[in-house]
Amino acid sequence: MSDDRREIAAEFGRAVNMTAKELEHWLTTEESKSVGQKDDDDGHGGESVGHGSGRRLVALLHEKKTEWDDDDYAHMKKVIGYVHRHLAQRPSGDVKETRWRYSLMNWGHDPLK
Repeated sequence: MSDDRREIAAEFGRAVNMTAKELEHWLTTEESKSVGQKDDDDGHGGESVGHGSGRRLVALLHEKKTEWDDDDYAHMKKVIGYVHRHLAQRPSGDVKETRWRYSLMNWGHDPLK
């Protein structure tokens, strides 16, 4: 594994703090499906970009690191960027039942963990 890939994998591990099982369960909830920018041409009935990312993350989390390819690492970088940007926009007050938290969770990060 190259140093660049090792660094991406490490940062991805810090950004994504939900397990595959937790994320799989979360993606079945109405809260998960209620947030995010919708892509009507996605082939999944207008699934949000974050929800689609979450489905891809589940697959990545189930794979061995040795199976990850260039597209996987590119997606990991996208996830890392999203999580960092979104965390910087944390609203004040209790965030437990907020669209902000739900959106982050679709990308594999639960800010309450």
